[in-house]
Amino acid sequence: MPAFLPQNADVVLRAMQYRDLDAIAQLAADTAGFDGLGNPLDPSGVDWSRLRTWYGLSTILGSLSPGHRRLRASVAERDRRICGAIAVGPVNQSRSTWSVKQVAVMPEGRRQGIGSELLRYCFETIWEARTWMLEVNIHGKDALALYRHNGFQPLAQLTYWSIAPNVLASLAEREPDLPNLMPVGNADAPLLYQLDTAAMPPHVRQAFDRRVDDFKVNWLSALSGTRQRMDGLETTMGYVFEPQRKAAIGYFQVRSNRCDPQPHCVELTVHPAYTWLYPELMAQIARIARSVNPELPLILASADYQPEREAYLEGIEAERFEHSLLLSRSVWHKLRETRSMSLDALHEMLNGWQPAKPMTGGGRVYWSQAWDGQAIDWPDDPIEPTDLPDSPPQPQG
Repeated sequence: MPAFLPQNADVVLRAMQYRDLDAIAQLAADTAGFDGLGNPLDPSGVDWSRLRTWYGLSTILGSLSPGHRRLRASVAERDRRICGAIAVGPVNQSRSTWSVKQVAVMPEGRRQGIGSELLRYCFETIWEARTWMLEVNIHGKDALALYRHNGFQPLAQLTYWSIAPNVLASLAEREPDLPNLMPVGNADAPLLYQLDTAAMPPHVRQAFDRRVDDFKVNWLSALSGTRQRMDGLETTMGYVFEPQRKAAIGYFQVRSNRCDPQPHCVELTVHPAYTWLYPELMAQIARIARSVNPELPLILASADYQPEREAYLEGIEAERFEHSLLLSRSVWHKLRETRSMSLDALHEMLNGWQPAKPMTGGGRVYWSQAWDGQAIDWPDDPIEPTDLPDSPPQPQG
């Protein structure tokens, strides 16, 4: 594969190395908020300081797991100094869709297009990625201009809601009507995959490109969950099973931290045909959140293709606190790259194609046809249609 050539000849683009982590962490701290990226349900983002501690172990363990190398970082270097960095990671187990996690560029590098070169470097070097995604705050005008300039198009609008502790207390008072609430295990992955497929419109579903394996937990993720529980992070998951259709119609995941006063984070999926589940699931979620810390609010997201969820959240007086855009970019053209052919070469090739010429004279071939067991040999001279006999000849005698 040919080497990637940046537009700035004095800039070197390469993969991150262990010695770059300190410089990247400082650069990310100095340029916080420049890229406009971030998900309020996952406020930690890319923790470069922790990545330095776990770099060696994650490299060893990551190479053994099916979803190895969940984070890939690249840097832009000028005069042996880090002037930009980017962190990306796969969204699904098949690694066909990747997400931009963070872009950090020095102020003088922004005017020189270092951000665009880092994005193009990832597009060209990560060949397994067919689709790229990112989530950007709607108020980051410079960040939006950067991503739109590099081919990202809006996929969905996301709204983040905050539910106050007093509202959670009122929701937790009622007994939820969930007779078929089930715990989540790897055996339930096909059901959760079908629910996720039904809950998204086709263009969003195609961008995420999820499979059944994306809803299973491998041993490395289980090990990471054990470490998170040691740090005080509690994760509770469940889904609602419909016995008649033998399908999952609702799913939730609640993440709470006993040691850190951060809001409870909820991921909620409801089948579009079962919107009556919202009050029941929210009552269950409110009870779980208050059992961990009743003084903290709860945050969750809704997309523009979920009007029933937004209507329900408005009805319980939840507060909108952030809006973002989900952007995507397809790079399918990389799979069918071929050498470009000029029009002159195409004209030369077409001129070499000569039409076939008919054969004349004795070279003409005729078929013999048998009528009543007697074969008739057609003469060499051409016969007009009017000269053909009206009926087959009869044998003599």
